[in-house]
Amino acid sequence: MTLDLGMTATPGSTPRAPGRLGVPISAAEALRYLTDLGLWLDERRKHLNAIDQAALAAPDQTDREALTHDLTVSLALWKAISDRYELLRVAFDSGRVGPVQAEQLSTLIWGRLDVVPGQGSEANRSRMPRGAEGNLAVSLPEACRLCDAMTSSLRARLALETTGLDVSIRVKAIREGVERIRDQISMLPLGATREQNQNALIGMEQRLFDVTERAKRGADVGGFLGPLEIDVAARERDLIVAASRRHESERDAARARELIAELAARGDAIRSLQAQCLAAVTPAPKLAVPDARALGAIPQDPAAIDALLARLALVGKALDQAHEAYARALAERDELQGLLGALDAQVAASPAVTDVERGDLAPLRTQLVAALASTPIPLVRARALMAAYQSYVWTVTNNGRVSL
Repeated sequence: MTLDLGMTATPGSTPRAPGRLGVPISAAEALRYLTDLGLWLDERRKHLNAIDQAALAAPDQTDREALTHDLTVSLALWKAISDRYELLRVAFDSGRVGPVQAEQLSTLIWGRLDVVPGQGSEANRSRMPRGAEGNLAVSLPEACRLCDAMTSSLRARLALETTGLDVSIRVKAIREGVERIRDQISMLPLGATREQNQNALIGMEQRLFDVTERAKRGADVGGFLGPLEIDVAARERDLIVAASRRHESERDAARARELIAELAARGDAIRSLQAQCLAAVTPAPKLAVPDARALGAIPQDPAAIDALLARLALVGKALDQAHEAYARALAERDELQGLLGALDAQVAASPAVTDVERGDLAPLRTQLVAALASTPIPLVRARALMAAYQSYVWTVTNNGRVSL
């Protein structure tokens, strides 16, 4: 079956993104990228619409369902890229790019598509296009390449008939895909996974060479191009997603190391505060002060790193509670001592206080001073004595009118 999609065999190349994460982007670089990305989005949307029509015409119901799923993911990727493009246009603001906007542009390009800067996790999840779950933990350039790879795979699976010119274009596209795969493999850590992908790359290069030689001899290579396109696109897609997850895992591991160091330092300080509190007041709070270092070394497995980050978040909350409780107890001690001095000054400055009243205040003050001089200070008794002393002082200094 011949399906006319009304488009060239090879989609437009992915726009080259400027800079990298954390490096501000100039207005000229941003303008070039926005122009290329806008053209890419328009072209890619036409391609996906045409593929959608072709998929509906697929004779096999099972194939149609599989194609629909992958097309849904591709369209969701396109929508996420389009949403980020609109945010970039807002940040670009017709070229009015200052230092803040330059940094924001870099974050929008190289940050993950499933995280919108300045918004909470719930807001980010609500913005996530349906069908894109698990595919948006990538940067904007990675998402564009992933969308290209999936589009190429969909076209190949539809087994579209091509002209001789189309064959040369498709071969060129496969060769470009192979080179991108080579670049991705070079970034893999040494090990079995890198070796497996290297072997797969060698196999694809051999198949591409065979197809090229057949085409030079005038042979029909349509039956060879389709499977090769599928394999190249699938391999590139898997490597892009794996690289994104690997980078995410590395960032999470670095964040976990920072958190452990930060929480360990906070824990040490709060334990010192705890010791001061236990020695200064009674009853003192009885809250455990966890040590983040007890969680052990940073794991390698991404799932284990996620679990570690969750536990570190709990450690942070426990430290917050302990800090607040011990600091509050010491603050109450300081407040009682400061209030005693203020009340004494109020009595000394008030001509309305009689000698008899001063005689009544003296034993209360003596007991309060003794309580506050104790080590540790009995907070319950000190509070009660302070309440009695304060009430009497207010009464005698206000001519018998108690301030309520």
